[in-house]
Amino acid sequence: MSQSSAPAGRSYASGTFEVALLGDTIGDNFDRTVARFGDREALVDIPAGRRWTYRELAADVDAVALGLLDRGVVKGERVGIWAPNCAEWIMVQYAAAKIGAILVNINPAYGLRELEYVLRQSGIRTLVAAPKFKTSDYAGMIAEARPRCPDLKDVVLLGSEEWHTLASRDRADGTAAPAGDRAALATAQAALSADDPINIQYTSGTTGFPKGATLSHHNILNNGFFTGELCRYTEEDRICIPVPFYHCFGMVMGNLAATSHGACMVIPAPSFDPPATLRSVEEERCTSLYGVPTMFIAELARPDFTSYDLGSLRTGIMAGSPCPVEVMKQVVDRMHMDEVSICYGMTETSPVSTQTRFNDSIERRVSTVGRVGPHLEVKVVDPATGLTVPRGEPGELCTRGYSVMLGYWEQPEKTAEVIDMARWMHTGDLGVMDPEGYVNITGRIKDMVIRGGENIYPREVEELLYTHPDVLDAQVIGVPDEKYGEELMVWVRMRDGASPLAAPDVREFCAGKIAHYKIPRYVHIVEEFPMTVTGKIRKVEMREHSIELLGLQQAAGTQHA
Repeated sequence: MSQSSAPAGRSYASGTFEVALLGDTIGDNFDRTVARFGDREALVDIPAGRRWTYRELAADVDAVALGLLDRGVVKGERVGIWAPNCAEWIMVQYAAAKIGAILVNINPAYGLRELEYVLRQSGIRTLVAAPKFKTSDYAGMIAEARPRCPDLKDVVLLGSEEWHTLASRDRADGTAAPAGDRAALATAQAALSADDPINIQYTSGTTGFPKGATLSHHNILNNGFFTGELCRYTEEDRICIPVPFYHCFGMVMGNLAATSHGACMVIPAPSFDPPATLRSVEEERCTSLYGVPTMFIAELARPDFTSYDLGSLRTGIMAGSPCPVEVMKQVVDRMHMDEVSICYGMTETSPVSTQTRFNDSIERRVSTVGRVGPHLEVKVVDPATGLTVPRGEPGELCTRGYSVMLGYWEQPEKTAEVIDMARWMHTGDLGVMDPEGYVNITGRIKDMVIRGGENIYPREVEELLYTHPDVLDAQVIGVPDEKYGEELMVWVRMRDGASPLAAPDVREFCAGKIAHYKIPRYVHIVEEFPMTVTGKIRKVEMREHSIELLGLQQAAGTQHA
């Protein structure tokens, strides 16, 4: 069992576990799973209508690895992947890991400027990409960016003749290639260390360009494995993964958690699609479902929700942003996910640092992000002094252990801003640790609203508004105010058929339940929130739009002490 130990009274905890850390590389771990569960189903790509056993998937992974070697890719070189969720994404993920190439995940929503930045900043040599996705012409953007990206030597578009040649299984099967091909792959794989960098993931950065969190085999393989351990995964599990592979949620908590346990990965759609996700759970008898809160909200809000048979579900993970209590309760009650787990983390920590357990009380699982993960440490510190605060007091959550990234790619100064000399990762999140070691995230340090000298954490106000019968979702932000410095504004999504709320309605509902200064002054009704591809709310964009909407440009320019 996982336990948490801590000195009495201090907001510090370390996670112990009966299973030791894995010392494998990703390729070696995958090969061991194939040897154990070769005939079991490994992957179902529903949009493509294709299925793989572990043995079949291994043949395709090895074919891609050999194809990359044939094209001159060597250990440490960067291989970019720019595509929505598909089987080929997974093949490239594991093939790159087998030869020691550093996989660079490129956000499917990126435009030309962002693509060019990532290509140049990470020094991508080989880029595997979908030719297009939705309204994005990937091939066209690549062609336009390529002359300005001198490191980019090779581009392979999925579905092209080049891809089919690169991924040909004949060579992997040894039927149409010299034996030296197989020996070259074995030699490349044997030359790898678990501590080698193997993945660069660009954080979504609210200002300026994103930073490339550089992760090792040891980082992400162990994080995927232990996340799966706490979900009690076995080879019998089938995991529906509607979250994007380019993010840790998809490729680590999804793919690596599955392959390290012999479970099956199910791709419901190239990007999040609520009915496709629910249909996939029903048809594939999935036992686990992933999503950020906005995804579960969208699924639960479907008018035909009750027509789907979700009885196969046992567990799943809700993560990516704060999980509303009311939504969590509905996931347990209406989706049969009795063992659903809340995970908290960040890309820089591979990503999971804390997680609820299957046998935690329902109150723990709907009101906290759980306890420290196996073989990790967490603490809550005073942001001003760096000292660990007493349990029950708020502060910045920090984490340390195998999961902390190697650093931001070629940005040592930025790395030093978040990882201190003792290798603690400073998350920028505000949290409170209770006497039993459970952590509650109360907001981001940067999201905190200061109204007339009072610190207000939007999460508290949002949780109250979620209990309003007509509110589907609510997001609270601070907007400029000449008198108080900041005032609260709430963006609200209404349930179908409900009358829009006005500011007086919100005041009436909140009165007597929270302090008067925490009641939002402004209310804005919307159909959707601005979000990243991973489902995170873009509050910076909301604030900018609100300033224009409310005509607060003058207040925005007012200086406050």
